[in-house]
Amino acid sequence: MTRYAAFLRGVNVGGVNLKMADVAKVFAEAGFDDVKTVLASGNVLLDSASGATSVRRTAEAALREAFGYDAWVLVYGLDELREIVQRYPFERDVPEHHSYVTFVSDDDLLQELAALATEAGDTAAQGDGVLYWQVARAATLDSAIGKTMGKKRYKSSTTTRNLRTLDKVLR
Repeated sequence: MTRYAAFLRGVNVGGVNLKMADVAKVFAEAGFDDVKTVLASGNVLLDSASGATSVRRTAEAALREAFGYDAWVLVYGLDELREIVQRYPFERDVPEHHSYVTFVSDDDLLQELAALATEAGDTAAQGDGVLYWQVARAATLDSAIGKTMGKKRYKSSTTTRNLRTLDKVLR
């Protein structure tokens, strides 16, 4: 049995409003064990004997069936997630800034996002399957990465979390 973090894309922002208690129930009914949600932004902890790819497919199918929306989920074992967070290459707590990790399951899109961030002069660095970035608090949606993440081609394979949120998931 492996403990996973499942990150739902676009939940409780942009019109997809789900109660986390309902999400937890759907995940439990889909066969996952020890399901727990963290915050109201689509972070689910669960146990499964299946691999991450299978967990992702099952979770997406269950959410689509239960809530009728185009659900996208990225799944990571907690040990892998811990390593990703520990590798954050910038100072974590910069006043008036947000520190983010964008999880990317498509290598071509990761390369694209990293190049875009570099061209725009954003504070960003590519990691293994992730893009680390930092931006002034008022500028997240106006940053090159922030503007790009809303595009349809990124929805199925990316999701972003603030480092503070990831710290709460890992507790």
